[in-house]
Amino acid sequence: MSSTNSFKPLNIAILTVSDSRDEASDLSGKVLVERLKQAGHVLSAKKIVTDNVYQLRAIVSQWIADTDIHAVITTGGTGLTGRDITPDALKVLYDKEIEGFGEIFRMISYASIGTSTIQSRAIAGLANGTVIFSLPGSPSACKEGWDKMIVYQLDRRHKPCNLVEIMPRFLEK
Repeated sequence: MSSTNSFKPLNIAILTVSDSRDEASDLSGKVLVERLKQAGHVLSAKKIVTDNVYQLRAIVSQWIADTDIHAVITTGGTGLTGRDITPDALKVLYDKEIEGFGEIFRMISYASIGTSTIQSRAIAGLANGTVIFSLPGSPSACKEGWDKMIVYQLDRRHKPCNLVEIMPRFLEK
């Protein structure tokens, strides 16, 4: 991860999607907060929302409308059960989907959990110039997603390319 570019801290919002978690039991949210701070980024907001499409969209819509928030990471609600609504709720907000994110996440997960990775609908997209990553709700999935992919894409020193260096161009017409 070397380059002539200097590190640029980003403002990142974390959203846990769960009917059963609170601040004390939100281990996945804690993992993401710890990791983003260790990387030198700033936690701009953190919330827990129930598995409700409209509440989820309302929070993420507020964050993507805030020009000071560069990235949103959600955890939870990416599975196959009836309550798992995160990808469905957020896709309508995207200007562009980042298809490779889910593909690479499942490839990474395969090494840990084998074919069970097909149950993950991890997804990412761009909305109003903001990157949105949606990870499964387990702490290990959040660790893998951050440690093996997100940390590099949110660091402009990472080569050959990263999302930070092209962020100023996300809103081009």
